[in-house]
Amino acid sequence: MKPLQVVFPSRADPESPIIDLDLHLPLLCFRPEKVLQILTCILTEQRIVFFSSDWALLTLVAECFMVYLHPLQWQHTFVPILSGQMLDFVMAPTSFLMGCHVDHFKEVSKEADGLILIDIDRGSITCSQSSDSGLDIPEVPLLAAQTFIQSVQSLQLHPELHLAHLSSSTDLNEGRARRRAWQQALNCHIQHIALQLLVGIFREVKNHLNYEHRVFNSEEFLKTRAVGDQQFYKQVLDTYMFHSFLKARLNRRMDAFARMDLDTQSEEDRINGMLISPRRPTVEKMASRKFSPLHITHRRMVVSMPNLQDIALPELPPRNSSLRIVDSSYCKSSSPVLDVVPKSTYTFKVPDVHFPLVRQCVQAYYADFAALLSKAMGLLAPDNSLLLARYFYLRGLVHLMQGQLLSALLDFQNLYKTDIRIFPADLVKGTVASMSTPERAQAERTPELKRLITEVLDKSGEAPKADDPVKNFELPKQHMQLDDFVKRVQESGIVKDTTIIHRLFDALTVGHQKQIDPETFKDFYNCWKETEAEAQEVSLPSLVMDHLDKNECVYKLSSSVKTNRGVGKIAMTQKRLFLLTEGRPGYVEISTFRNIEEVKSTTVAFLLLRIPTLKIKMMSKKDVFEANLKSECDLWHLMVKEMWAGKKLADDHKDPQFIQQALTNVLLMDAVVGTLQSPSAIYAASKLSYFDKMKNEMPMPVPKMTSETLKHKINPSAGETAPQAIDVLLYTPGHLDPAEKVEDAHPKLWCALDEGKVIVFDASSWTIHQHCFKVGTSKVNCMLMAEQSQVWVGSEDSVIYIINVHSMSCNKQLTDHRASVTGLTVQDSRKSREVYSCSRDGMVLAWNVSTLRVTSQFQLPCGGLTAISLHSSHLWCCMGNSIMEVTMNGSLRQELKTDESASFLDFQLLPEEQLWAACTGRSEVYVWSLGDLAQPPQRIHLQDCSEISCMIRVKKQIWVGGRGPSQGRPRGKIYVIDVERKAVEKELVAHTDSVRTLCSAEGRYVLSGSGREEGKIAIWKVE
Repeated sequence: MKPLQVVFPSRADPESPIIDLDLHLPLLCFRPEKVLQILTCILTEQRIVFFSSDWALLTLVAECFMVYLHPLQWQHTFVPILSGQMLDFVMAPTSFLMGCHVDHFKEVSKEADGLILIDIDRGSITCSQSSDSGLDIPEVPLLAAQTFIQSVQSLQLHPELHLAHLSSSTDLNEGRARRRAWQQALNCHIQHIALQLLVGIFREVKNHLNYEHRVFNSEEFLKTRAVGDQQFYKQVLDTYMFHSFLKARLNRRMDAFARMDLDTQSEEDRINGMLISPRRPTVEKMASRKFSPLHITHRRMVVSMPNLQDIALPELPPRNSSLRIVDSSYCKSSSPVLDVVPKSTYTFKVPDVHFPLVRQCVQAYYADFAALLSKAMGLLAPDNSLLLARYFYLRGLVHLMQGQLLSALLDFQNLYKTDIRIFPADLVKGTVASMSTPERAQAERTPELKRLITEVLDKSGEAPKADDPVKNFELPKQHMQLDDFVKRVQESGIVKDTTIIHRLFDALTVGHQKQIDPETFKDFYNCWKETEAEAQEVSLPSLVMDHLDKNECVYKLSSSVKTNRGVGKIAMTQKRLFLLTEGRPGYVEISTFRNIEEVKSTTVAFLLLRIPTLKIKMMSKKDVFEANLKSECDLWHLMVKEMWAGKKLADDHKDPQFIQQALTNVLLMDAVVGTLQSPSAIYAASKLSYFDKMKNEMPMPVPKMTSETLKHKINPSAGETAPQAIDVLLYTPGHLDPAEKVEDAHPKLWCALDEGKVIVFDASSWTIHQHCFKVGTSKVNCMLMAEQSQVWVGSEDSVIYIINVHSMSCNKQLTDHRASVTGLTVQDSRKSREVYSCSRDGMVLAWNVSTLRVTSQFQLPCGGLTAISLHSSHLWCCMGNSIMEVTMNGSLRQELKTDESASFLDFQLLPEEQLWAACTGRSEVYVWSLGDLAQPPQRIHLQDCSEISCMIRVKKQIWVGGRGPSQGRPRGKIYVIDVERKAVEKELVAHTDSVRTLCSAEGRYVLSGSGREEGKIAIWKVE
């Protein structure tokens, strides 16, 4: 048997198929326009038959098109070669992709109906003759199609031309290597172009998904498509392939599509991911938008109602394929259109088989195979976990073939820790089941194997979860109580915040029984969508856009009214009010919301009438703006006051989310008034006037010291149904690596929320870098940057999860702890970098960061271990009612105990040889000298503090987070203590809920995270 070659796929997309064919073959057979037509036929799941006089081409071309679609998968019958005796298969009524010899073209064309016939030899596409209608393949969306065609035309598809500049070689192997390198590079480019096409087609699907209720609003998605593209999308949206794609999006699968979507999204889209207010086109987008006759006819005055049933399609097993994608180190773009990241290829030569296949020879072969793998593993760099995981996998399989079950399980245990994505759970389960009683007992005497066996058997015993179907949004047909109304509004994509929806429910049920009938919901939905559609088509003259910021959006336009500054329409953005004058369109500034001093709704006399008028007084101008808004006056009065109050709160609290929430409230008011159209409509809309009432009824001025120190606030729960508590914060500094994208080199803020959710912010702009991904399902207790490419996360479920900073994926788990992981700390040494972890049962483990192996461990005598810290080459451990100093091997050096009425909550060790600690239920910070812990501590009293929850050291200060009364209400507080004077310098009123966690950003800023009531992060300046 000839030598085999094992090719390891890229870590970026482990699910990608490995390819051993030439992906440019279809591009040689068909023009790019025809390739797009064929892809459209596959995406719309037609009945497709390929024809060729070359049997080999049938399979090769069909397989190439399957690769083009990755990560989408063909879900139906796939038979690339049909013999003459199997031609009746093309009569099947369901979707399929088959191939026949070209000699059968006429026969198939005449006998079968509704087939797409693709002649590879001629590069043509036709429809079977018996079909009543001609060839009617919808066109791929224009922009995506143009990009695809231009990219394909830029490719060099002929190796002779590509390699012509190289000197000729008489070495046959060298010639083959050149050709192989060219093919691998070309394959990489073609995959990138095909994926770019899919992202261009389906990128905006995510804007119409509701992840909580697994709903896709297909009607609204279709209405946002250009008229010429709608036929394409109508056919694609009804396919098994698309519904499988939807499930992957709703499951937040980080596949090749998601990665390219994330890498190529605009800064505006990245910022929009943080906004909770409805989206509108920005001034920048208006300026770049070109109106065509098609766009104008696309304007819709009435919104048609969706009435679609739940989609619950059966899962079809994926098509088996032996073809896998080769990652090439030669994938360097030769075209300015492409931006393909080079990927490395690693090979391992399997030993030759040149002996009679008898038992002794086979066993010797397996032994040589395992020895070669062990040798290759020994030569690996310690940090090359990608290859190490693959070697563990292969050696585990070889040990299984040898019958060495314990050795195989040890390899699979190491694989589980190194890369969980390729862990063969079913294979391990079967191996455990096949073990004899003595072997099973021996395995369970090994702690690592016992844990692996327990986890595999526990998971296999769980009932398989039903695959949740993807639902299309439909309007209700029955009366709704509050809970059902909340669900329906969230499904519609209008609002997600449960508290806001409760206020909306109160508004729509004013003067009625506390339930909402289907007609009212339909009218409200109509009003909202019509307003949304009109806002999407607002076109401002260039003269007007010059006065606005590029990120401003027009959210509301009045009807044409008379004002004391001319006749026109009043426009409202998130920043200001302005008058869009009539006649010759012009811009007249009314006021920014920050500059408003007073808003009044009054009437002015005109002949015998009293005309409702809105008056706005500005702080910087003496004159008052007046607008005769007539019937719109009361609504605009409510809206302007709400925006004014929201802007004031946003400025006072340094929290832009307030203005976004105010915008949502304003637009809901508008929709409620349009829905009810009754004398009580304005009163009903006033139920949504949240910030205006807060400003008038509960004025809570921000203390001057807090305002001066607070820089900004961000909301990790934006877009969620309710705020979530922030359990842990971690700041990681940026570093410039030539192999990284620029945005990956930025500093990051890692935020752990409930149930193992982690969100990553770009700390240079405080925008979301990576939306929520999960590390287990339990509470996160601690996070640590072990090295530049790894963030370690300690969880309540006793597992340490390791996140790859570059790929933003969690594929490694350390499972040696037996109780909740409560602390992590890192030590740099000359030989290696080590991380120390502790768990609640008193176990302390030392890890080699490169190999992820335990280098030492010890057990403290009692449990309750909640924190660990390194100081002067010794470990300090917080054990509840004591703090212990131990050596690196666990020997006790000294111990500090507290009285029985309190327990230590947190501590900090200072270079000044001081120990600062806080206790539960106490409002004091205690300071001991490390030289003599027996001496009584100094006490620093924290005024108006009811509890302490966390503390950190920043430069010459200790920041203490907790909770205490402020202006008669319990608030989250931060106390800044000067280390030298041991006195409180600042008392900061940080959050409406208690401060749960603190972290430092390079000593310049401190970030605080609050509890579930508020769920926000505050950024504070360090002085």
